[in-house]
Amino acid sequence: MKPLHFISSILFLAGATWALTRSEVLVREIQVAYFTAIEPSLKVGTKIKKTALDLIKETKHSKELETEIDLLKQELGKSRIFESQFKELEKENHSLRRALDFKKITNLDILTGRILRRQPTTWWQTMEIDIGLELGVKSQLSVITHQGLVGMIDRPLKNRSSVLLITDQRCQVSVMVEGTNELGILSGQRGKLDNEPLLRLRFLSKNTSIEPGQKVFTTGKGGLFQPNILVGNIVSIERGALDSEALVKPSVNIDELDTIFVITSDNH
Repeated sequence: MKPLHFISSILFLAGATWALTRSEVLVREIQVAYFTAIEPSLKVGTKIKKTALDLIKETKHSKELETEIDLLKQELGKSRIFESQFKELEKENHSLRRALDFKKITNLDILTGRILRRQPTTWWQTMEIDIGLELGVKSQLSVITHQGLVGMIDRPLKNRSSVLLITDQRCQVSVMVEGTNELGILSGQRGKLDNEPLLRLRFLSKNTSIEPGQKVFTTGKGGLFQPNILVGNIVSIERGALDSEALVKPSVNIDELDTIFVITSDNH
């Protein structure tokens, strides 16, 4: 064996032994650098020469594939962003169409608003909407959606307002249970922070005959809310010694509110 080939072989073995203790990517880079350095000195037709050329060619091809994969990943990321934006626009468009349809069929004077902000720690108590005094919004006006009662205006400002939600304990609603003579006061529950907070219906008759699933509507008594606005459905009944109470699931998904309506006509 010629001295040059012998030295190359020794270097190859030493380099291979060291490289095998490193990461796969680093091993490949070290191998390519090594073979690129010794390739010009290798005799044409030898096994080492062929190995060097094959490795250099394979690595070049691998790098081209890696570049193509990176580009494809970037395009996939862009596509997912566009898909997400499209779904948001589609959802918003559906919400606006639904709002327009609701305005056409209702006999109430209403203003359409959107949710501006909600506090993560008190999302079931209040929210802020994008309409206020300059559009005629006043305190204690009813806030609804096409699904039912949301709450009432708590603090109107120039171009935004705070809404007190029916899931807040401070919001007291006079209601009736469909198909019965039962009347009661509905409100949120203190300390009942669940994914779907329930309402408590109090002052029902001792021997009430209401059942789960029955609907609950506003009575219009007290002057705060118009009558016959859907509030929710009976979930369970708790009978006591003097009267009964019930838990009610709101008809409106408070957690997913988007477009709301403020009733500007008198609440009578």
